[in-house]
Order: sequence, then C-alpha cells, then structure tokens
Amino acid sequence: MKVWIDQDLCTGDGLCEEIAPAVFFGKDDGLFYVKESADTFGAEVKFDGEGSPAGAEGMARIPDNLAEAVIEAAEECPGECIFIEIE
Repeated sequence: MKVWIDQDLCTGDGLCEEIAPAVFFGKDDGLFYVKESADTFGAEVKFDGEGSPAGAEGMARIPDNLAEAVIEAAEECPGECIFIEIE
C-alpha cells in the first residue's frame, strides 16, 4: 500500500497527522505531506518537495499495521486530498 497527498487540494486541517502521525506531517507552508517511518523502513524519508518529490511522485509506502489509520485519515480529510494505491 502507498499513499500520497495532492497539495493543491490540502486544506491544512491536520486531521491526517492526528490520526496517523507516523505517516503524515505538516510543514510551515500549512500543508501536509507523507513520510516513511524509520521504525518500519530503517530510515525516515519525508516526501515533501524539498529533496524528495511531493504529490504522486512522492508516494510513501505504508506498512500493514498502519493501513487502517491511513484509510481513516483519507476518509476524514476535509480536502479529500489523500490518495491510496494498493499494490
């Protein structure tokens, strides 16, 4: 499973980070992005457009134990900007 955020649709509410902080993070620009956790993948990678691509090019892998939280975050997102790809 992979997830990405369309920053053009992001409203900056931060519900995604509240629901799944291991996957989503906010930046000073008021938008939210995805990351791969160091606990799961050995090194944290932030897909934030600064050194890592944002949007669909910056899809973060999601471990099985976080799948439900990521789906909930996508469902609760007021901007409907969280996209999930099932491999």
